[in-house]
Amino acid sequence: MNPASTEADVLAEVAWVLMVGGFAVLAATMGVLALALRRGRRPVPPRWWIVGGAVGPATLLAALAVWSQLRTAGLDAPPPPGALVVAVTGRSWWWHVQYREVGVVTANELRLPAGRPVHLALMSDDVIHSLWVPALGGKMDLVPGRINRLVMTPRTPGTYRGACAEFCGEQHAKMALHVVVLPPAEFDRWLAAQAAPAGPPRTDEARRGQQRFTDLGCAQCHAVRGHADGADAGPDLTHVASRLHLGAGTVKNDGGALADWIVRVQQLKPGARMPAGHHLPAGDLAALGAYLAERE
Repeated sequence: MNPASTEADVLAEVAWVLMVGGFAVLAATMGVLALALRRGRRPVPPRWWIVGGAVGPATLLAALAVWSQLRTAGLDAPPPPGALVVAVTGRSWWWHVQYREVGVVTANELRLPAGRPVHLALMSDDVIHSLWVPALGGKMDLVPGRINRLVMTPRTPGTYRGACAEFCGEQHAKMALHVVVLPPAEFDRWLAAQAAPAGPPRTDEARRGQQRFTDLGCAQCHAVRGHADGADAGPDLTHVASRLHLGAGTVKNDGGALADWIVRVQQLKPGARMPAGHHLPAGDLAALGAYLAERE
């Protein structure tokens, strides 16, 4: 009900008109019923039932159905030239996001420019998921073996919460996708920063964390471009410190959250395909946390 894109404007308008139309049908039907009850045992003129109970509601509902089809007809049209193409792949239970034009890979967070059409190419690597960001547009399924399309034109900068709208397993409820809509110039700066590889660790503790990241096998699942390339079984961590949340919206990515996530991942998100690091020495956890906190 708070649309922030061209497509969401259409859907909100259709929703309001259908609700008002539905209420009008209900009110008219109840009015005819009330008049009939007031007449007691006296016979009701047939035209009351015909007009108020059948022809009137059927005509109004048919008109609403035709109007809503015409009003939403353009929502599944092909994206216009110049649209930003972003591939979003659903996995249990996180989102793999790829800006193919510039080779940027991120996870669980979608950043878009305001005022530019966006073509989301939606896929799934395992089961059926469904992407729904209510403020920005309609819902679309992500089906293994096919690519579905969702086109939206974000209008208002801000952060909007999306979710998986198709039950997909144990942690379905913790599979959020935050969409951050930025002014065009700010989006260009963010995308250029994301395209750069991770910088070298700046402190001794972070350098030790980088070594432990390799020794502990974290690089078998997580890529850090410039340090550990190639793996994609888990979210890309090249710029993980710049994201708003960890674990697909499970916890806010603020001070100490990265180290806490490593220790309590199975408590915070049971079933996640990442082993908990509660057995690690405190020094190793601090070093890993320092290393990841520098991946901005």
